[in-house]
Order: sequence, then structure tokens, then C-alpha cells
Amino acid sequence: MAKPPRHVRSATAVAGALALVLTGVTASAATTAHAAPALDYVALGDSYSAGSGVLPVDLTNLLCLRSTANYPHVIASRTGARLKDVTCGAAQTKDFSESQYPGVGPQSDAVSAGTDLVTLTIGGNDNNTFIGALLACGSAGLLSGGKGSPCKDANGTSFDDQIEANTYPALKKVLGDLRAKAPGAEVAALGYPWITPPTADPSCFARLPVATGDVPYLRAIQAHLNAVVERAAEETGAVYVDFSQVSEGHDACKADGTRWIEPLLFGRGVVPVHPNAFGERRMAEHTMDVLGIG
Repeated sequence: MAKPPRHVRSATAVAGALALVLTGVTASAATTAHAAPALDYVALGDSYSAGSGVLPVDLTNLLCLRSTANYPHVIASRTGARLKDVTCGAAQTKDFSESQYPGVGPQSDAVSAGTDLVTLTIGGNDNNTFIGALLACGSAGLLSGGKGSPCKDANGTSFDDQIEANTYPALKKVLGDLRAKAPGAEVAALGYPWITPPTADPSCFARLPVATGDVPYLRAIQAHLNAVVERAAEETGAVYVDFSQVSEGHDACKADGTRWIEPLLFGRGVVPVHPNAFGERRMAEHTMDVLGIG
């Protein structure tokens, strides 16, 4: 039998090779789609997780001051995860197991055996640590004209003692309970980005009226809180997301557009001393980097 002309043989070979390539691409895409289904993602936590004060507001629950631009929504948007967001402003660790407000169920109820990813920022409201320390140091700073360390002198180790005695065991229990409810999930416990600079910035006193000697005092309290979050995470098999380096230089004393956290006074946020939209976005991006997703 006579062979087909060379140009016919060549065209046939090219067509066959193209078919193999297309088949491989289709098979590869199908395999990838099958191997990487969308994550079932549950977001828990307090106002730093909820993005309280960041627009737009989640209208499904106004009590919780939750934003649809908070870091859980950024993570879900960039990863394609199926998000269940039950974050709530002012939440404490106890609100994981009991109702925070009428009609607002325990946060941990959102987690199940099928959950793939859980993120949370929690602990800052236990013992009123953040609010208590900021109000105490802010009022003391105003009365002292920014001199000395009146807040430290008045309160000593009381905030640290409460963190160690109460917040740490509560965090460890919360994380242990989440691990039991969702043994296959990646649980990420986020630290809190820096609120204050390491040392006093005189130009910041009008926005964050804390005395010179109390700025490092507040910073040390926050560092202690983050340390117990990290310790509880390590002891329960959770991932700790550390912001101590990436949030340096983005505290509440920095300029708009640089800061992640709004100041106590004269800031742009509706809720002072909380992350702005830029801060929530950067928290999401660093969390995705640590978890290797997105």
C-alpha cells in the first residue's frame, strides 16, 4: 500500500501530539480540581477578627460589628474557601461555648468534623485586658501630661497576672475543644499586631495619650498576651500566626496609609485602637503566607 504524502503524515502526527497534550491538560486539570476542593473555613474571634469599624458592615448581625472586609473575608476571597464567619466584636474566650448576645450562639457551634480551616483572634477582651489597660494608661497619661509611668506605677503586674492566671488556661481550653470538634482541621491562632511603638513618640501623644514610661509598659502587656496565645497554640497542635515582625512600624502612631491600627483619638476608624482595612488585609496576607494557602 502506498504511503500517504509526507505533508499528510506530518499533519496527522501533529494532530495526534496535540490530542495527547490536550488530553493530558484536561486530565491534569481534572486531577487538580479533584485534589483541591474548596476549603470549609470557619472564622472565630473578637473585634480584631470581625474587623469592627471597617466598612462595609455585615448587615446580617449588627450586634457583632462585623465587617465584610475583615481578614476572614479576604482569606476566603483569595482562596475560594467556603466561609462561615461568626466573629463578633467584644468576644471573650467564654463566648466560644456560650451565647454572647441574644440570638448569637456560641461561636464554636459553627465548627464541625468537616471543617478544614479555623482562624481566630481571641483573648484581648478576657479580663478587659486591652480596654482596661488602654483606658487606665490613657487617663493616667493625660493627668500626668505624658510624664513618667503613672499607669505602671498604679497597676504594676496586675494585667500580666490576669493574663497568666486566667487568659492562658482559657485559651488552651478553647483551642483544645476546637481540636476535638474538628480533628482534621488546621487551626490558626493569630496574635495581635502591635498597637504601640517600642518607645514613646512625642508626636503621637495627642492621638495616643500614654505617658512616656507607659508606652513600653503597654507594649510588654501585649507581648505577654501574644506569648500565651503562642504557648496555648503550641500545646494544642494549633498554628500560631506571629505578627511581631511584620506589624513592626505599623502601630497606631504611624501615618495614615502606613498604620494597621487606628489611634485612640483623631483616627479614621469608627472603633479606635483596632485594625483598619489595610491592617485587616495585611493580617489576611500574612496568615495565608504562614499557612501556605492562597
